[in-house]
This record gives sequence, structure tokens and C-alpha cells, in this order.
Amino acid sequence: MKEWLHLNLITPTVEVTNTVAMKLVGHYRYYGITDNSGMIGNFYYYIRRMLFKWFCRRSQKTGMNWDKYQRYLNRFPIPRGRITVNIYDVRPELISYIR
Repeated sequence: MKEWLHLNLITPTVEVTNTVAMKLVGHYRYYGITDNSGMIGNFYYYIRRMLFKWFCRRSQKTGMNWDKYQRYLNRFPIPRGRITVNIYDVRPELISYIR
């Protein structure tokens, strides 16, 4: 994600936010299994901080302060992580070793 943000530094902020949101949804769907909520939350926190850092680097003057960034995220939110697969709800007919 850090490399992608660096390569898209001059891309409009709305476009960057939409793409980050899509990437996060894919990450959450792949890694959002039972008992991984802590790591999903950490990843969301890390991405939010990294996005703020890159938005601050875009300007040669003052950049974006945290309050302005929070207002921006209220308008264009990035999805929070959630568990998408519960490993305890797997149907028995899909598991070959249960008989």
C-alpha cells in the first residue's frame, strides 16, 4: 500500500480514497476470518495513518491537519475491518474429514 500511495501521489484525493477503499475491502474479505479481528483493526489504523501522511506530503505549504483529515474521512469514508468468514459456521458436507 505504501508503494502504491507513493506512485499515485499526484492522483486526485477522491480517486485515491476510492481505490484505497476497494483495496481494503479486498484485504478484509481475504483476511477477515474468525479470531483475526485484532490484526484487521491494526491494519485499518495503519492505513488511515499512512493515508494522512501521504495527504500531508502532497502540499508544499501546510498540507492537511488531523481535523481537516477527519472531516475529509467523514465525507469520503474508508471501510472499517470486519470478520467476513466464521470458521465455525462451515457446513459439515463441505468438510471431508467429519463423518
